[in-house]
Amino acid sequence: MTDSSAPGIPDRPDSPGAARALGEFALRVEDFETMRAFYRDVVGLGEPIGDFGFATFFSLGESHAGHEAVFALFDRTDEEDFEGLDQTFTTLDHLAFSISPADFDAEVERLRGHGLELDFAYHEWVEWRSLYFADPEGNRVELVCRDPEGAAKNERYE
Repeated sequence: MTDSSAPGIPDRPDSPGAARALGEFALRVEDFETMRAFYRDVVGLGEPIGDFGFATFFSLGESHAGHEAVFALFDRTDEEDFEGLDQTFTTLDHLAFSISPADFDAEVERLRGHGLELDFAYHEWVEWRSLYFADPEGNRVELVCRDPEGAAKNERYE
């Protein structure tokens, strides 16, 4: 038995805390309208569940214990201390959205139809098949699925 400060949580009994899933990921953007359209239409998140002019929230489905996971875009350009965004100084490496393995190839073709340059990877240690592209502000976006045969499947794109 391990010592835990969050006893009685069956899905992660060895965890030192109560965090169980990602609830929200928020990205600061400069061109709010372009980024909202990109994530809605190109990434394919669909219509926002909340749209407030300075912030947009996209549903990613249930996260944990009834909490809805969301991806949010925030326009902070009107704030007094906003100095702009610089991709060379960000701490964000990339953000990933899960997709079904059955949708992978169709997503490749759909994203190519939007003129995106795609990179592919297979992460053997977790059997994840990934495709990467950049959003309009230079953030690296990943679509990922678990696919034990993904390495061989990716060869056709490399």
